[in-house]
Amino acid sequence: MRRAGRRRADTEGGGRGDGLSGSLLREVAAEPGRLPEALASFALRHLGPGAGPSVERLRAKHPEADGAALRALVVSRGRRRVTAEGSFVGGPFMLLIPVAFCGALLSQARMMLELAATEGRDTTDPERAAELLVLQGVYEDTGTALAALDTTTGRPRPENRRGRVASLRYLVVRMAWLLGLLTPSDEKVGRWTRIGQWALVGAVFLVGLVAPLVWLPYMAFSYNRATNRMIDRATVFYVGSRDQRTPRGVRVDPAMATAGLRALGSMLLPAVTLFLVIVTDTRIAGGRWPVAGIVLTTSCLVTGGWWLWRRRRRRRQPPP
Repeated sequence: MRRAGRRRADTEGGGRGDGLSGSLLREVAAEPGRLPEALASFALRHLGPGAGPSVERLRAKHPEADGAALRALVVSRGRRRVTAEGSFVGGPFMLLIPVAFCGALLSQARMMLELAATEGRDTTDPERAAELLVLQGVYEDTGTALAALDTTTGRPRPENRRGRVASLRYLVVRMAWLLGLLTPSDEKVGRWTRIGQWALVGAVFLVGLVAPLVWLPYMAFSYNRATNRMIDRATVFYVGSRDQRTPRGVRVDPAMATAGLRALGSMLLPAVTLFLVIVTDTRIAGGRWPVAGIVLTTSCLVTGGWWLWRRRRRRRQPPP
């Protein structure tokens, strides 16, 4: 019963469980080139049957909500899922980025299916998979997307022979593009602004090797911005215009502030331990650099491992 309940919770949570994310990752890792189609088909099979009933339960819980209010509830819940799934990696757990991206993609797809359900559309209809591809910007219209889904069903595309590392890198970039993390902003920016943005990514990456939780506020902001863009496209697609009542977030988001505090806390341990090494003049083989390397690596593993363990334990707790 407990295992079945957990499986049901994972399915209803829009791919929050590691099981669905891992299954999707295994499916797309074999053929990274057909990631969008594989994701759309996977979401339709595994998330479509639960998206409609989930919206009906939400509607029953808020009988006073009209269409716009119901969409706002779906968006608010979906945005939290997407951000939570995508921003838990960092430091020694950078290898978990594909799993985190799969979880975020599934959560994003779940939200799109639920938005379709608020308009009375069947979330198990293959048309929904085609609409997801259009909303992600893979195809311009649902007719082309349906043709692509029919063509790729059961017929793997020939892939260029790549090494394992190159294939993984290609897959991660494709997932980031689908999530909207690599989609250019609607506002045109100058070359120096773009250079500054990439410099910020590099700085966050380097600091994240020592203090893993610095990824939390950065990725939370990136996911929130990308998800807002996709929500706008979905509401225009299903409703005809952007929903003004859809929550857009506030200047100081409490979740963002919490993520920032966690990031600062994760930097405290390596900073203190490194300070102690310098003050005590601890040396190995006559030098401080080996000690500094051991200290930074160990503190990274400790802080990242503690947060990952805490997150897993919280997810295992039964909902109230």
